[in-house]
Amino acid sequence: MKLRTQLLLVSSISIGIIFLFLMISYMRMFIANEAIFILMTVTAVAGVISLLAHTILTRPIEKALHKITTKTKEIAKGDFTGKVPETGPYEFQQLAANINSMNEQLEESFTKLKQSEASRRDLVANISHDLRTPLASIQSFVEALQDGVVREPETYERYLETIKLETNRVSYLINDLFQLSELDSGLERFEPYPYHVDRLIIETLQHLAIQFEEHHIEVEVELSERLPAVSVMPEKIKRVFVNILQNALRFSPENSKIVIQTKCINDSFITVSIMDEGSGIAQEDQAHIFDRFYRVEKSRNPSYGGAGLGLSIAKSIVHLHGGEIGVESDVGKGSTFWFTLPIYQRKQE
Repeated sequence: MKLRTQLLLVSSISIGIIFLFLMISYMRMFIANEAIFILMTVTAVAGVISLLAHTILTRPIEKALHKITTKTKEIAKGDFTGKVPETGPYEFQQLAANINSMNEQLEESFTKLKQSEASRRDLVANISHDLRTPLASIQSFVEALQDGVVREPETYERYLETIKLETNRVSYLINDLFQLSELDSGLERFEPYPYHVDRLIIETLQHLAIQFEEHHIEVEVELSERLPAVSVMPEKIKRVFVNILQNALRFSPENSKIVIQTKCINDSFITVSIMDEGSGIAQEDQAHIFDRFYRVEKSRNPSYGGAGLGLSIAKSIVHLHGGEIGVESDVGKGSTFWFTLPIYQRKQE
């Protein structure tokens, strides 16, 4: 039975009971039959008017409930477009508002779920590609060595060196994926402590010294005076430095320069900038440069280095520390990658 029918039925029963009791009361009042007839008629007319008013007033309730029911059926089928009109009594308006809020949250959740599924497919496809290439190379060189095709010592050593390089590529990719997994899971405890930026830079440059020498790249460091300590997890921030510097190395010509600058932008953050003299990044690529597996060099040529995870990892680590990261670049004029780190604030005792 519909709600409106139930309400009308209840109203009719109530009016009938009232009419019955009034009729009994009139008959016991020992008044003239004509007066009883008039009173009964007036009472009956009042009951009919009350029933009509009840019918009219319950119509908006029925409409509001019908709209809410229709929308909830659409939501159940996965249609999150549109909203329930917030009409009718106050309680129904509140119910419609709650359903609309729930609808927006469900739409957002399903959008994220679809994006996550698309990202997962892209992740699998990209990992498959970036693993298949070095593994196929390793397999072919190993088979050549096993079959005795290579006899010259120089060629033999070159094959071994290639196998070593391809193995390192696989290792780097696995390490990057492990790092992303840790960042995404959120299970790793975030425990920053005071550390000085100059020390971070020195330790990172020591780690990359051989690579700079091989590429004949000069590194210049410009530190602001009296830099305060930053509140960071040092190993994580070193990873940010390494990823950005390795990216600069890949696209910088030999005998060029990389400049690292630091400065305080306010009492809360320090900005670190890394400038190179590379080929630069097109404007349309800058918006996606920190996306996972995004590479400016679309052919995924292994000579250009990693699998497109380094800058994405750097972004995740910087955001974990509450900082920001970005890039400024012009094609043919080099690039400047920058990120901010929170200044260590001493606790007031």
